[in-house]
Amino acid sequence: MEKYEWRYHIKFHMLTLRMLGLWPRGEEIYKPGLYMVHSATALTVFLLGHIFFQVVNIYFIRTNLEAVTGTVYVLVIDMLVVFKVYCVITNMGMLKQLLRTLDTDMFQPKNTIQMSAIQISTWFWKSKHRKKRLPFLAWYPFDTTKSPMYELTYIYQISSIVYITAIHINIDALVAALNVFNGSQFDILCDNLRNLHKLGENILKNFIGCVKHHKEILSFADKSNRFLNWILFVQFFVFAFCIGITLFQLTLVVPMSNEFFSLLSYGVAITMQIFMYCWFGNEIEVKSSNIPYAAFECQWTDFSEKIKKKLLFFTLVSQKPVRFSAINLFYLNLDTFLRILKTSYSYFALLHQVNS
Repeated sequence: MEKYEWRYHIKFHMLTLRMLGLWPRGEEIYKPGLYMVHSATALTVFLLGHIFFQVVNIYFIRTNLEAVTGTVYVLVIDMLVVFKVYCVITNMGMLKQLLRTLDTDMFQPKNTIQMSAIQISTWFWKSKHRKKRLPFLAWYPFDTTKSPMYELTYIYQISSIVYITAIHINIDALVAALNVFNGSQFDILCDNLRNLHKLGENILKNFIGCVKHHKEILSFADKSNRFLNWILFVQFFVFAFCIGITLFQLTLVVPMSNEFFSLLSYGVAITMQIFMYCWFGNEIEVKSSNIPYAAFECQWTDFSEKIKKKLLFFTLVSQKPVRFSAINLFYLNLDTFLRILKTSYSYFALLHQVNS
């Protein structure tokens, strides 16, 4: 079969991250040069600068709970981007290695059935003012209500939020793609195990190939989880907090107003974002748990006693499904998603009680 290009699905996101200063060319990692200057400049001006001005503004409005929560619920998301950027930069070598691993022969689909399974997974991933007022409350060392400083500051805030949003979207797409690729490898392995007797005359050789493939998939999943560890922990904590604050803000604005729908859209967006993480993590857990069943579905009754024993041992050691976790505190699955929503409601109830 023609070699499958796993990178094709994330080519756009890699290109976008490169423009944002978060993806060095080719197989390179960060090193002194023009691209590092571009990365440092973009991150300082559009990310750190935007956050700095909002943080300073909180000091001036610290006695107004409504104004503070109206700023904080966006600010903490922006701070989460800083952490994501740090994780991507420090793990760039590992990310490039994971992509190189996907190009190896062992991780390639072997037939049209496996190709169809991959296409289904990747398709689902792709489907998944009268008064001058700035978009975000922030303090600046100049009067932003007068032209041209108002217009310039407005453009700066919009540019910054576009930059931050682009980082969010493309890093999350990269993370989701890694999860999809991981789940697709389990689909390929399960199909190979089911058709172990059809892959060739040397069944033992084919079985050993499946065992090696399983070992490589576990290594790939472990490295992916190490990259995601702290991102998942911090992001889930921040999102639970932000959903709670958004619910609280919805109780303060006029129902069915523009601000109401803006907050509602924001809340739905971050809820779907965290659901995406949990869904694809749950898919990996489900697909990895199918390995023992796939091994049982092959025509093992015709195998020699030696192969039967090896196959039995393999089914025993592969009983435990692969589960992505956040620093071993909680797993990436749909149960965790429900717990996050319950935590968010607790934050909302606390804020509502304090405000009352």
